[in-house]
Amino acid sequence: MSEKLVNRVANSQLINIDLEDFYPEGERVLFDIKEWLFAEQILKEKDFRKSVKDLNWETYQNKFVALTCSVDAIIPSWAYLLISVELSPFAKKIVVGNLETLETSIFQEIIDRLPVKNYINKPVIIKGCSNKPIPETAYTQLISKLLPIARSIMYGEACSNVPLFKKQV
Repeated sequence: MSEKLVNRVANSQLINIDLEDFYPEGERVLFDIKEWLFAEQILKEKDFRKSVKDLNWETYQNKFVALTCSVDAIIPSWAYLLISVELSPFAKKIVVGNLETLETSIFQEIIDRLPVKNYINKPVIIKGCSNKPIPETAYTQLISKLLPIARSIMYGEACSNVPLFKKQV
């Protein structure tokens, strides 16, 4: 007598969330303004404005851009704002910071817009391994969004997961 194998995971209410599925396509670019500083130390307004005006901003079409200055210089806030004015018509997203800051900001928006109705009172597993650069902060943001509504939250794969939360009944 042979017993039929039953895939309990496939038959369960368990809902998988893979943040990689939400990863938006588009090049991530670090835009460093150090080249526009006098001696890589001082921002001269007139020269800076000319550099901003003369750049072909269309090259940033549909890109995600992190504005930064990689040298130790005092950069007034308006400098990044001036760049943003020119860059905004072309870039998908602009942040001041590094590429990690950019990715974190991208995923914050994704998680904020994530519809939660499918996760209400359901067991949820958050897939842990990904081939794309998902920031660690995205996982904590997702947990915060799911905690009030999910019945349980796990991390990993259905066959080997780490329980993180179970709603007390």
